[in-house]
Amino acid sequence: MEESISINKFISDTGYCSRREADDLIITGRVLLNGRKAKPGNRVKPGDEVEVDGSLITRKQKEKPVYILLNKPVGITTTTEEHVAGNIISFLNYPKRVFPIGRLDKDSEGLILLTNDGDIVNKVLRAGNAHEKEYQVRVNKPIGPGFVDQMEKGIPILDTVTLPCKVRVTGKQQFTIILTQGLNRQIRRMCEYLGYEVTALRRVRFMHLTIGNLATGKWRMLSPVELEKLNAAIEDSSGLPVKIKRIKPERAPKINKAPKEAPLEKETIKAKPTGETKAPIRSKASGATAKTKHTTGTKPVGKTEKEPAKKGSYKAFRQKGRQR
Repeated sequence: MEESISINKFISDTGYCSRREADDLIITGRVLLNGRKAKPGNRVKPGDEVEVDGSLITRKQKEKPVYILLNKPVGITTTTEEHVAGNIISFLNYPKRVFPIGRLDKDSEGLILLTNDGDIVNKVLRAGNAHEKEYQVRVNKPIGPGFVDQMEKGIPILDTVTLPCKVRVTGKQQFTIILTQGLNRQIRRMCEYLGYEVTALRRVRFMHLTIGNLATGKWRMLSPVELEKLNAAIEDSSGLPVKIKRIKPERAPKINKAPKEAPLEKETIKAKPTGETKAPIRSKASGATAKTKHTTGTKPVGKTEKEPAKKGSYKAFRQKGRQR
């Protein structure tokens, strides 16, 4: 008796979409298994019914795998959403349902593989499987010294550092680069980090598949030899879902700054704790004598008592007048 298979693989095997797209359909509730909403991890047994958006799909609908090589022109968006203007599916206009493996920016051109075989997507795209992609790049100014070394060692972009790659200068403002990963707008971001702007980008090789004499905007089927090499290349590749590991770029070591000097305090005259208080300084401008306030029963600090004037003297007369 035939064994059950996971529901996302079942949908992918029918050629309806890739496994990853099938997972999205399941999560959003657009897939029914025997009349009930399917869940990730459900398995389909012989005789089960699977519906997608109300349409019944069965393993009988599984078609022969199709592998198409397209030379994508600039201005075409690599998406299966057919409501998007200039999408690659409408541009290709193939009669059967296919989807692209990987992507090329709208502003980029070159080789891209489309298929209805959902089993090979992750095996091809995982960076850990080290499948090469080669690009021809032109930048906006002459390539300076150190450019190649920095690109090959890795550039910090998108909260990670790009994997080592191969770079070869082919002209004053041109170079080729071979990658094994595919971050969003990776080459453009790498160049931008080094102060360059990409003015033209063309993919010329995808694994062992080359663009050859295929004209821009044209496509062809893989030859039997190319297909045999493709299957051999991915035979030992991991089919686990593609997951980009984020590696934070190393930060420059912190420089220990010299401790700041304490701000100079304002000069203040503090009284010494001796119990004595200096009398206010007499102002030369006014000529007035400073007075010291004191409470009844206490003697002014810092002052000595004056000797009483002799009786009948002018001084005694002045003192007696002040007392009045």
